[in-house]
Amino acid sequence: MIRVLLALFLILPGAASACEALTYKSNDYTLCKVSLGEDLRLFHSDAVGTPLANFNGINKALANENWELGFAMNAGMYHPDRTPVGLFIDHGTEMTPIADGGTYGNFGLKPNGVFCINKHQYSVIETNAFRADPPYCKFATQSGPMLVIDGKLHPRFLLNATSHYIRNGVGVSADGTEAFFVISDTRVTFHEFGSLFRDHLKTPNALYFDGKVSRLYAPDLNRHDKGFPLGAMVGTVIRY
Repeated sequence: MIRVLLALFLILPGAASACEALTYKSNDYTLCKVSLGEDLRLFHSDAVGTPLANFNGINKALANENWELGFAMNAGMYHPDRTPVGLFIDHGTEMTPIADGGTYGNFGLKPNGVFCINKHQYSVIETNAFRADPPYCKFATQSGPMLVIDGKLHPRFLLNATSHYIRNGVGVSADGTEAFFVISDTRVTFHEFGSLFRDHLKTPNALYFDGKVSRLYAPDLNRHDKGFPLGAMVGTVIRY
């Protein structure tokens, strides 16, 4: 009976997400897995519209209701005023509209896509497919490029690319019940990063969040990255 109760406790919503070190093909990463039923949210601004800017800002806002972050990372590109470049949905309300992306940095390396959260599944959806048949998203963030599209790497990722950066992104399991958030701890190419999602994590679709400003908050690993103010962020919420 004790073992059964312990098992039930471990899967109750609000349990801290599991973050772990991962080495794949000589590159180091940190992986945080989130299962459906955990309280996964996107964050951008406080109640009066001021950008939260960093993980401390989120924790300060959550503390009013005795909540805190289980883990978090940046979750999409943003303009100089920290407004999301593309679609951002917060608690079912569209804060910024879906965008083509133009030539705005890596966002413009099309196709880009949307990460969508609802109580039934997590999903990563290519932008045109999302626009054609938009699902309900309690939370959503648009970013780019897509890393993996229906099991294939983005067509412009080159095996011999010379652009290496710290990068972060998200992939979703085929059944939509798990989201895999990854940040590289060594500088990697797009091809290396996308291959991790496709070949190791087996995610049929994955989305790039950012590069130079990539940050992670993982208290179970004693990690709290600081740096430039951020725009959209994603993380799990747990009780004190």
